[in-house]
Amino acid sequence: MNFQLTQEQRMIYEYGDRISKQFDHNYWRGYAEKNERPTELYQQITDDGFLGIMVPEAYGGAGQGMTEMLLFMEGLANNGIPLLNLVVGPTMTMGLLAKHASEDMKRRFLPGGCAGEIKFCFAITEPNAGSNSIEITSIARPDGQGGFRLNGQKVFITDANCADYAMVVTRTTPRADVKKKTDGFTIFMVDMKKKGISKTLIPVAFPVPETQWQLFFDDVELTEADVLGEVDKGFSILFDTLNPERIILSGLCTGVGRFALKKAVAYANDRKVFNNTPIGAHQGVQHPLAMARSEIEMASLMALKAAWAFDQGLPAGEFANMAKYAAAEAGIHAVDSAIQCFGGNGFTKEYGMYDLYGLVRLLRTAPLNREMVLNHIAEHVMGLPRSYCCLLYTSDAADE
Repeated sequence: MNFQLTQEQRMIYEYGDRISKQFDHNYWRGYAEKNERPTELYQQITDDGFLGIMVPEAYGGAGQGMTEMLLFMEGLANNGIPLLNLVVGPTMTMGLLAKHASEDMKRRFLPGGCAGEIKFCFAITEPNAGSNSIEITSIARPDGQGGFRLNGQKVFITDANCADYAMVVTRTTPRADVKKKTDGFTIFMVDMKKKGISKTLIPVAFPVPETQWQLFFDDVELTEADVLGEVDKGFSILFDTLNPERIILSGLCTGVGRFALKKAVAYANDRKVFNNTPIGAHQGVQHPLAMARSEIEMASLMALKAAWAFDQGLPAGEFANMAKYAAAEAGIHAVDSAIQCFGGNGFTKEYGMYDLYGLVRLLRTAPLNREMVLNHIAEHVMGLPRSYCCLLYTSDAADE
């Protein structure tokens, strides 16, 4: 078993170290406090060719895999630059297009996506379904002329305000009319400029540069050319975007945890309170930081295992769910331990610690909360009886 990164992978991982010299955590925090997209940072990432990591070279991408995307995301977060938009755009949307779109659809979207000329959002969550997306009620009904009319509502859609297209997961056949509850789902690429689409902002309680939106679809006209994959068979390809979501967010959590611990170590080595000795010499300070670092590295390894399995075409659900659980818990523990190390200073804007807590705490809850992740592990990995579960979000097995 080889844990050594290739030279190219090492360069991708260390990109965050290089770009943070120009766009550091204070830059990120300035945009996070304004809830504004850091356009200069995204332009630099685009110019450096990192939006299309998972896109084949034939369509303007780098031709790499999930492992490289994870390393890229984790490397940025290691430097206090966590970017949620990289999850929904380059990873979830462009990754799925590269793997399952028709040749025509790939040509329509991928070169522009890699060049930053087309921006995407991913729309699956609904207010009355939550994590149980089997209960999705939005529907695109045939219009009798070879097209569809989309009606419904989506919530917590990241950066919908700046997206040119939304990858929308909806039903084309009502649940009551299908034999298997996983049938009847279709994925559409929806032009956000189409008539009948409206959106409202969902204010969040902590600083991030990304914004969350509620989308409303009122008789939106769609065509067969907007379908990704096959009509009524969208469920079968969804895991090629939902498992990567968990993997990439694991990297974000472990990276933010490392960044917080790095700042805490520097502070603990410098801060002297008792007998002119750095507070880092005290085990009461050392041990929580050491425990948190150990948890971060273990979670990071599980995320790499999940990414490797995905790249090999192996079932990745078990590893992706474990990585997401472990990384969220490790990230929370790391940031919390760092705040404790800073004492009262951990709650000030000057030291920039507490602004990280809301983000890592969010990722215990969404996307896919801790309890649903543990349901999957208990049932599908350990063989315990089914409690309740969301098939769409927690299982590789589409027929269960």
